Amino acid sequence: MLMHIEIIESNPHLRSLLGWHLQQGGHIVHLASGCQQGQEVFQLRHPDLVVLDLDLNEGNGLALCRWLHHQGAVLILVLSAREDEADVVTALRAGADDYLAKPFGMQEFLARIEALARRARPCLPSILNLGELQIDLVQRRVVVRNVPVDLTPQEFSLLYVLTQMGGTPLSRQELLRRAWPEGIDNPRTVDTHILSLRKKIEVDPQQPRLIQTVRNVGYRLHLEPLNGRYPQNGNKLRPPQSPRHVLV
Repeated sequence: MLMHIEIIESNPHLRSLLGWHLQQGGHIVHLASGCQQGQEVFQLRHPDLVVLDLDLNEGNGLALCRWLHHQGAVLILVLSAREDEADVVTALRAGADDYLAKPFGMQEFLARIEALARRARPCLPSILNLGELQIDLVQRRVVVRNVPVDLTPQEFSLLYVLTQMGGTPLSRQELLRRAWPEGIDNPRTVDTHILSLRKKIEVDPQQPRLIQTVRNVGYRLHLEPLNGRYPQNGNKLRPPQSPRHVLV
Protein backbone atom coordinates (compact mmCIF):
# COMPACT_ATOMS: atom_id res chain seq x y z
CA MET A 1 0.00 0.00 0.00
CA LEU A 2 1.46 3.33 -1.08
CA MET A 3 1.77 5.79 1.81
CA HIS A 4 3.15 9.20 2.64
CA ILE A 5 5.83 8.48 5.24
CA GLU A 6 7.77 11.02 7.31
CA ILE A 7 11.13 10.01 8.76
CA ILE A 8 12.35 12.02 11.76
CA GLU A 9 15.90 10.83 12.39
CA SER A 10 19.01 12.70 13.56
CA ASN A 11 21.51 10.43 11.82
CA PRO A 12 21.71 11.71 8.21
CA HIS A 13 23.04 8.41 6.85
CA LEU A 14 20.29 6.33 8.45
CA ARG A 15 17.67 8.91 7.50
CA SER A 16 18.71 8.75 3.83
CA LEU A 17 19.03 4.95 3.86
CA LEU A 18 15.55 4.38 5.28
CA GLY A 19 14.10 6.95 2.93
CA TRP A 20 15.73 5.35 -0.11
CA HIS A 21 14.38 1.88 0.68
CA LEU A 22 10.88 3.22 1.29
CA GLN A 23 10.95 5.13 -1.99
CA GLN A 24 12.03 1.97 -3.80
CA GLY A 25 8.87 0.40 -2.38
CA GLY A 26 6.77 3.10 -4.02
CA HIS A 27 6.14 5.22 -0.93
CA ILE A 28 6.38 9.01 -0.87
CA VAL A 29 8.96 10.02 1.74
CA HIS A 30 9.45 13.25 3.68
CA LEU A 31 12.58 13.77 5.81
CA ALA A 32 13.22 15.71 9.02
CA SER A 33 16.21 15.83 11.37
CA GLY A 34 14.71 17.09 14.62
CA CYS A 35 11.57 17.93 16.59
CA GLN A 36 10.86 21.38 15.19
CA GLN A 37 11.45 20.37 11.58
CA GLY A 38 9.50 17.18 12.19
CA GLN A 39 6.46 19.14 13.35
CA GLU A 40 6.71 21.56 10.42
CA VAL A 41 6.94 18.74 7.88
CA PHE A 42 4.05 16.89 9.53
CA GLN A 43 1.77 19.94 9.40
CA LEU A 44 2.69 20.60 5.77
CA ARG A 45 2.61 17.05 4.40
CA HIS A 46 0.09 15.23 6.65
CA PRO A 47 1.80 11.82 6.34
CA ASP A 48 0.06 8.51 6.91
CA LEU A 49 2.94 7.15 8.97
CA VAL A 50 5.83 8.67 10.94
CA VAL A 51 9.11 6.87 11.61
CA LEU A 52 10.41 8.58 14.74
CA ASP A 53 13.81 8.27 16.36
CA LEU A 54 13.31 8.74 20.09
CA ASP A 55 16.98 9.62 20.61
CA LEU A 56 16.97 12.87 18.66
CA ASN A 57 19.88 15.28 18.99
CA GLU A 58 17.45 18.17 18.78
CA GLY A 59 14.40 18.11 21.04
CA ASN A 60 12.58 15.44 23.02
CA GLY A 61 11.57 12.45 20.91
CA LEU A 62 9.10 11.14 23.49
CA ALA A 63 7.35 14.51 23.72
CA LEU A 64 7.16 14.62 19.93
CA CYS A 65 5.62 11.14 19.93
CA ARG A 66 2.88 12.38 22.28
CA TRP A 67 2.32 15.45 20.08
CA LEU A 68 2.02 13.32 16.94
CA HIS A 69 -0.40 10.95 18.65
CA HIS A 70 -2.70 13.85 19.50
CA GLN A 71 -2.75 15.12 15.90
CA GLY A 72 -5.17 12.40 14.83
CA ALA A 73 -5.05 9.26 12.71
CA VAL A 74 -1.33 8.82 12.09
CA LEU A 75 0.73 5.66 12.56
CA ILE A 76 3.95 5.97 14.56
CA LEU A 77 6.89 3.58 14.35
CA VAL A 78 9.46 4.41 17.02
CA LEU A 79 13.18 3.69 16.62
CA SER A 80 15.53 3.71 19.59
CA ALA A 81 18.83 2.33 20.79
CA ARG A 82 17.13 1.72 24.14
CA GLU A 83 15.50 -1.69 24.40
CA ASP A 84 14.61 -2.03 28.08
CA GLU A 85 11.03 -3.08 28.70
CA ALA A 86 10.32 0.16 30.56
CA ASP A 87 11.43 2.23 27.55
CA VAL A 88 9.25 0.21 25.18
CA VAL A 89 6.21 0.52 27.47
CA THR A 90 6.74 4.27 27.87
CA ALA A 91 6.89 4.79 24.10
CA LEU A 92 3.79 2.69 23.43
CA ARG A 93 1.85 4.55 26.11
CA ALA A 94 3.00 7.84 24.55
CA GLY A 95 1.22 6.88 21.34
CA ALA A 96 3.64 4.70 19.36
CA ASP A 97 2.06 1.90 17.34
CA ASP A 98 5.27 -0.14 17.16
CA TYR A 99 8.79 -0.07 18.61
CA LEU A 100 11.95 -1.16 16.80
CA ALA A 101 15.24 -1.33 18.69
CA LYS A 102 18.54 -0.42 17.00
CA PRO A 103 20.39 -2.03 15.37
CA PHE A 104 17.81 -3.65 13.13
CA GLY A 105 17.66 -5.37 9.75
CA MET A 106 16.28 -3.47 6.79
CA GLN A 107 13.89 -6.27 5.88
CA GLU A 108 12.47 -6.26 9.42
CA PHE A 109 12.00 -2.49 9.20
CA LEU A 110 10.15 -2.78 5.88
CA ALA A 111 8.04 -5.68 7.17
CA ARG A 112 6.94 -3.59 10.16
CA ILE A 113 5.97 -0.76 7.83
CA GLU A 114 3.85 -3.18 5.79
CA ALA A 115 2.25 -4.61 8.93
CA LEU A 116 1.28 -1.14 10.17
CA ALA A 117 -0.23 -0.32 6.77
CA ARG A 118 -2.35 -3.50 6.88
CA ARG A 119 -3.51 -2.75 10.39
CA ALA A 120 -4.58 0.77 9.50
CA ARG A 121 -6.32 -0.05 6.22
CA PRO A 122 -7.73 -3.58 6.50
CA CYS A 123 -10.77 -2.88 4.32
CA LEU A 124 -9.06 -1.36 1.29
CA PRO A 125 -8.87 -3.63 -1.78
CA SER A 126 -5.42 -4.73 -2.89
CA ILE A 127 -6.38 -4.23 -6.56
CA LEU A 128 -8.10 -1.18 -8.01
CA ASN A 129 -10.18 -1.77 -11.15
CA LEU A 130 -10.61 1.54 -12.92
CA GLY A 131 -11.97 0.92 -16.37
CA GLU A 132 -9.03 0.11 -18.61
CA LEU A 133 -6.62 0.29 -15.67
CA GLN A 134 -6.00 -2.42 -13.09
CA ILE A 135 -3.60 -1.37 -10.34
CA ASP A 136 -2.21 -3.88 -7.85
CA LEU A 137 -1.40 -1.81 -4.75
CA VAL A 138 0.50 -4.61 -3.04
CA GLN A 139 2.77 -5.70 -5.89
CA ARG A 140 2.72 -2.19 -7.44
CA ARG A 141 1.86 -3.61 -10.84
CA VAL A 142 -0.24 -2.03 -13.55
CA VAL A 143 -2.23 -3.64 -16.35
CA VAL A 144 -3.64 -1.49 -19.15
CA ARG A 145 -6.15 -3.08 -21.56
CA ASN A 146 -4.99 -6.54 -20.41
CA VAL A 147 -1.33 -5.72 -21.09
CA PRO A 148 1.11 -5.53 -18.12
CA VAL A 149 3.08 -2.28 -17.97
CA ASP A 150 6.33 -1.74 -16.10
CA LEU A 151 6.37 1.59 -14.22
CA THR A 152 9.13 3.21 -12.18
CA PRO A 153 8.33 3.87 -8.50
CA GLN A 154 7.84 7.57 -9.21
CA GLU A 155 5.58 6.90 -12.19
CA PHE A 156 3.49 4.56 -10.05
CA SER A 157 3.20 7.21 -7.31
CA LEU A 158 2.02 9.78 -9.83
CA LEU A 159 -0.53 7.42 -11.37
CA TYR A 160 -1.78 6.37 -7.93
CA VAL A 161 -2.38 10.00 -6.90
CA LEU A 162 -4.37 10.61 -10.08
CA THR A 163 -6.52 7.52 -9.44
CA GLN A 164 -7.47 8.82 -5.99
CA MET A 165 -9.05 11.99 -7.42
CA GLY A 166 -11.94 10.27 -9.21
CA GLY A 167 -11.31 12.21 -12.41
CA THR A 168 -10.88 15.61 -10.74
CA PRO A 169 -7.93 17.52 -12.23
CA LEU A 170 -4.91 18.40 -10.14
CA SER A 171 -2.47 21.24 -10.75
CA ARG A 172 1.22 20.57 -11.28
CA GLN A 173 2.00 22.06 -7.87
CA GLU A 174 -0.55 19.83 -6.17
CA LEU A 175 0.80 16.75 -7.96
CA LEU A 176 4.30 17.71 -6.83
CA ARG A 177 3.10 18.01 -3.24
CA ARG A 178 1.23 14.69 -3.26
CA ALA A 179 3.47 12.47 -5.40
CA TRP A 180 7.02 13.71 -4.81
CA PRO A 181 9.19 14.07 -1.70
CA GLU A 182 10.00 17.55 -0.43
CA GLY A 183 12.77 19.45 -2.18
CA ILE A 184 11.30 18.87 -5.67
CA ASP A 185 9.71 22.17 -6.72
CA ASN A 186 9.99 22.29 -10.51
CA PRO A 187 6.52 21.83 -12.08
CA ARG A 188 8.17 20.67 -15.32
CA THR A 189 9.15 17.51 -13.46
CA VAL A 190 5.47 16.59 -13.51
CA ASP A 191 5.26 17.18 -17.27
CA THR A 192 8.25 14.91 -17.88
CA HIS A 193 6.73 12.04 -15.88
CA ILE A 194 3.29 12.54 -17.43
CA LEU A 195 4.90 12.22 -20.86
CA SER A 196 6.64 9.01 -19.77
CA LEU A 197 3.40 7.58 -18.35
CA ARG A 198 1.52 8.38 -21.54
CA LYS A 199 4.10 6.53 -23.61
CA LYS A 200 3.52 3.45 -21.48
CA ILE A 201 -0.25 3.38 -21.03
CA GLU A 202 -1.81 5.31 -23.93
CA VAL A 203 -2.81 3.79 -27.27
CA ASP A 204 -1.57 7.00 -28.91
CA PRO A 205 0.61 9.16 -26.60
CA GLN A 206 0.20 12.09 -29.01
CA GLN A 207 -3.57 11.99 -28.46
CA PRO A 208 -3.88 10.86 -24.83
CA ARG A 209 -7.23 9.56 -23.65
CA LEU A 210 -6.39 8.22 -20.18
CA ILE A 211 -4.22 11.02 -18.76
CA GLN A 212 -5.85 14.20 -19.98
CA THR A 213 -4.54 17.76 -19.89
CA VAL A 214 -6.97 20.31 -18.45
CA ARG A 215 -6.01 23.74 -19.76
CA ASN A 216 -4.96 26.25 -17.11
CA VAL A 217 -5.43 23.59 -14.42
CA GLY A 218 -3.24 20.53 -14.78
CA TYR A 219 -3.95 16.83 -15.36
CA ARG A 220 -6.76 14.38 -14.72
CA LEU A 221 -7.24 10.64 -15.15
CA HIS A 222 -10.16 9.51 -17.31
CA LEU A 223 -11.53 6.46 -15.52
CA GLU A 224 -14.21 5.25 -17.94
CA PRO A 225 -13.51 2.36 -20.36
CA LEU A 226 -12.38 3.68 -23.73
CA ASN A 227 -12.89 2.12 -27.14
CA GLY A 228 -9.88 1.75 -29.40
CA ARG A 229 -7.20 -0.63 -30.48
CA TYR A 230 -5.16 -2.37 -27.86
CA PRO A 231 -1.39 -1.87 -28.05
CA GLN A 232 0.35 -4.75 -29.75
CA ASN A 233 3.25 -5.01 -27.33
CA GLY A 234 3.63 -4.36 -23.64
CA ASN A 235 6.56 -4.21 -21.28
CA LYS A 236 7.11 -7.36 -19.28
CA LEU A 237 6.86 -6.94 -15.55
CA ARG A 238 9.99 -7.68 -13.61
CA PRO A 239 9.51 -9.64 -10.37
CA PRO A 240 9.69 -7.40 -7.30
CA GLN A 241 13.13 -7.42 -5.73
CA SER A 242 13.56 -7.68 -1.99
CA PRO A 243 15.90 -5.07 -0.49
CA ARG A 244 19.21 -6.26 0.84
CA HIS A 245 19.39 -7.24 4.47
CA VAL A 246 21.21 -4.36 6.11
CA LEU A 247 21.83 -3.81 9.77
CA VAL A 248 21.46 -0.15 10.69
